Amino acid sequence: MTTRPSPSLIPTLPGHYYTDPEIFRQEQEKIFESLWFCAVRSADLATPGAFRTVRVGRESVLVTRSRTGELRAFLNVCRHRGARLCTEESGQVRRNLQCPYHAWTYDLDGKLIAAPNLVKMPDVDRVAYGLIPVRLREWLGYAWLCLAEDPPSFEDHVIGAAVERLGDTASIERYRTEGLALGRRITYDVRANWKLIVENFMECYHCATIHPELTDVLPEFAEGFAAQYYVGHGAEFAEEALGFTVDGSEGFGRLPEVSDDQDRRYYAITVKPQVFINLVPDHVIVHRMFPLAADHTVVECDWLYAPEVVASGADVSKSVELFHRVNAQDFEACERTQPAMDSRAYRAGGVLVPSEHHIGGFHRWVTDRLAGS
Repeated sequence: MTTRPSPSLIPTLPGHYYTDPEIFRQEQEKIFESLWFCAVRSADLATPGAFRTVRVGRESVLVTRSRTGELRAFLNVCRHRGARLCTEESGQVRRNLQCPYHAWTYDLDGKLIAAPNLVKMPDVDRVAYGLIPVRLREWLGYAWLCLAEDPPSFEDHVIGAAVERLGDTASIERYRTEGLALGRRITYDVRANWKLIVENFMECYHCATIHPELTDVLPEFAEGFAAQYYVGHGAEFAEEALGFTVDGSEGFGRLPEVSDDQDRRYYAITVKPQVFINLVPDHVIVHRMFPLAADHTVVECDWLYAPEVVASGADVSKSVELFHRVNAQDFEACERTQPAMDSRAYRAGGVLVPSEHHIGGFHRWVTDRLAGS
């Protein structure tokens, strides 16, 4: 039986795009290893020698702060015999990075500085045999990495996503995210394909069904149109909502440079391939996705506040709880969807209603990347 097409409905990607290990491998190569990837919060590496290891596509990348204070990133592989240099997710070294296998030792700028019997090998170029660097840019208080030999323009592909959504860079710069303090971080282990999570964040057709707390604060979301559908639009708070909190109670003071027309509004930005930025007057919420398999994604979510709010020990639980519930509801929906991607009922995919048609642009972006265009 063939379903007759309707102008109101456009097709999604076929189901195997969410389950096929080979497609996921191509995504690792042509998306996550080729584009800018938001890896760590800069302030998490506060002192020289602090490090964190992150998965970018198929690679483990080591991000550390040098003795002169700059962030550096390297492939987490010893140049001698390929041992993983740092096996911990995060940590602190005093001066150097030493491979636990044969004790090849690198300074925090990646240069090879010591190894057993190295002085007897004067022909070894200590720079050439240093750690392989990874390009790094800082924006919004986060370190963004790119494994590509010829990285795409950061201004076009990353900052440009904010301009495409908000209309200009000033609208996001007013939140001064790089100067905010971490109030809470929650890590979610989601048994679903990364694209299902992106698609879910991009639309609000589901909001009236599964997000009662969110639609109480942002009533226009109950109508099914996501704020991202309109350039420059921010969803307005309900009249009775005093703040972006789980019960609509008052939050904290408006961030100093947020404009009057941004007050009492929520803005959502998708920075492909793996970042969601949520802006409200008194805090910013940043999601970073780490796709691990075709059906497995880790999402790290940061709630950022004015430094004085965090330093004072203020209770941020009501604002955290609102989006934590949204996250839990969204990820449960994605996990409910993932098993059906293998069903014969979804071989040709599903459909998008008009308020979801913009997701078709994301699907085209994915297939274009995989095709190499």
